[in-house]
Amino acid sequence: MSNIVIVGTQWGDEGKGKIVDFFTHYADVVVRFQGGNNAGHTLVVDGKTTILHLIPSGVLHSKKICIIGNGVVVDPKVLMEEIRALKKAGYLRDPKTLRISPLANVILPYHQVIDRLREAAKGEDKIGTTGRGIGPCYEDKVARRGIRIADFIDPVLFRRRLESILPERNAYIEKVLKGTALQLEGLFGEYQALAKQIRPYVEDLSEKMSAWIGKKRHILFEGAQGTSLDVDHGTYPFVTSSNTVAGYAACGSGTGPTDIEQVVGVAKAYTTRVGSGPFPTELNDSIGSYLRDKGGEFGSTTGRPRRCGWLDLVVIRHARRVNGLTSLVLTKLDVLSGLKKIKICTGYRLGGKVLQSIPTTVEALEQVKPVYEEVAGWEDDLSKVTRWKDLPKPAKRYVDKVEKLLGIDLTSVSVGPGRQQHIVLKNPFK
Repeated sequence: MSNIVIVGTQWGDEGKGKIVDFFTHYADVVVRFQGGNNAGHTLVVDGKTTILHLIPSGVLHSKKICIIGNGVVVDPKVLMEEIRALKKAGYLRDPKTLRISPLANVILPYHQVIDRLREAAKGEDKIGTTGRGIGPCYEDKVARRGIRIADFIDPVLFRRRLESILPERNAYIEKVLKGTALQLEGLFGEYQALAKQIRPYVEDLSEKMSAWIGKKRHILFEGAQGTSLDVDHGTYPFVTSSNTVAGYAACGSGTGPTDIEQVVGVAKAYTTRVGSGPFPTELNDSIGSYLRDKGGEFGSTTGRPRRCGWLDLVVIRHARRVNGLTSLVLTKLDVLSGLKKIKICTGYRLGGKVLQSIPTTVEALEQVKPVYEEVAGWEDDLSKVTRWKDLPKPAKRYVDKVEKLLGIDLTSVSVGPGRQQHIVLKNPFK
């Protein structure tokens, strides 16, 4: 039996979707356990690109069960758009392969209005959210005023919840944020129609998950974003609104932590982040532009250009610790081809000291200077390499260097966006 969590080790966009898609071949069930449609996973199969925002990345494999867990916040419009697009492309032929927890919270229009108005009011101090209502929805969840899927699909409960919550949300929108109130009847009518479409996919999953585990089924838990965006362990306040670390896989799915056996971290061969916040290895030069253009570093959800920099091992060491990583996948190694010299950040210099861990305040993190080790680059195109022995020696040395400096085994190395552009060193399901 192997129950595995796959998490990002940087600021998201590490290529987790592709890795989940690849290892879904060996799994029976894929569970998305946190986040919302502020995250996008890009998958390339047989030359065709699919971008997913809510549905687990295992959906491109037939007969695999995909679960949206209770830790996810669900935008009903986005979910139905995604379902329709997948069906049109020939996927999700059996609706029973997609299950949604009744305990997941629902994103509604007032969450999106609050998100956008609040970001606009902050001006230069904005966090850099996607404006999709994820943060306000999680706020309502924690404040015990959220509407869950179980409420949403019951018209009587849904209306009752709206009648209780909407006046308070409207007062905040009008009086504090100077926006326009939402009308209950229009909102209820539009979203009740969506609730009817979503209802067939809803199922209480905790007991079923327990039964699958008892039958030795292989379960793959899929996280969104990355460790440094975790609301507790990330570069707060420039973080997402949920816990992105592996420990939340149990909480966000209704399983016990002792049922999880391995945690696989995903790291890009360089570093990127989107939005505001400190970024010690950021490259505001031609190399940064080279990485962005060659790596296609533009948000799959927003289209925003990503900030690019050298690989930061301080960030990944932090991720190893707080996630309890058992192995690591290195993605986008092919993007580094063409660089004569490649740098790896091994520590931070701050106030005459060299730090091996991330400072606890963003003010301190903004002041650090990265300590680099430099290695030789390579010119070779790696996109068609499928065996370790066929990698050029400088690329092997780079991977070996990363593995040695981190003290963690690599599971695989990705050399392109396609499903088969992958060098497997050790299959975690075997």
